Amino acid sequence: MEARMDAKTARVKIWEDLLKVAKPDSKFSWEFSEFICDYEGSEQGTALLTATELYKNAKVIFITPDNNLETLREQAFRDQKTVVMTNYGITRGFFMIAPGQIPAGKEEVASLLDGVSRYWKHQTLEQLAKSVGHIDMMVTGASAITPSGIRFGKGHGYFDLEWAMLSSCGMADASTVIIGAGHDCQVADVDVTVEEYDTAIDYIVTPTRILETRHEFPRPAKGIIWCRLAPGMREQIPPVQELWCRTHCK
Repeated sequence: MEARMDAKTARVKIWEDLLKVAKPDSKFSWEFSEFICDYEGSEQGTALLTATELYKNAKVIFITPDNNLETLREQAFRDQKTVVMTNYGITRGFFMIAPGQIPAGKEEVASLLDGVSRYWKHQTLEQLAKSVGHIDMMVTGASAITPSGIRFGKGHGYFDLEWAMLSSCGMADASTVIIGAGHDCQVADVDVTVEEYDTAIDYIVTPTRILETRHEFPRPAKGIIWCRLAPGMREQIPPVQELWCRTHCK
């Protein structure tokens, strides 16, 4: 039996293939280690996801500020979903866009990161918990994804941290559906090292299909693992500071 490709080798191959379909970022261009790119066909992935009962039944959706999720954010606004977001790097924390906050006809503008800042409302974790209660679905982009449900390739850990914060406050739990969006070339069944904070996803959405993962890994249940935070995260991310103060500032 032929050995499976390791994650490091797979990432190189995936990014070579991704260059053929990727759309450059206005700031990072083609530096895939710095951002999740948009790609040809991402709107088709949005159409597949929004046609599912999982999406239709979700009232509150957390959507990361990734480039490939612009059309999903736009459709969620049109569908009058309550959307929870962060900015890139979570340096300004969490924001909420409730139905009615975006004027009709402005949904496309609001799907862009510069555009949505005209309409979203900043929320502390305490405020967000009161505003939304439970998050039904979380959608994240990914640099690369395994059918076992693990994202790999970029390594910043923002989505894992977002899950840790939201789950520790009771807003996300085992019933929250987690979706990973990527191009078909970003899906690779490779051997990866799984850390205790890695947040496995339930479904992978590409331009051509929706794939249920193998659900091989449990969701992290420890909240923020403080000793594993990257340097500067506690100082630079307001909701992390909020949670730190709940337990350490007495």
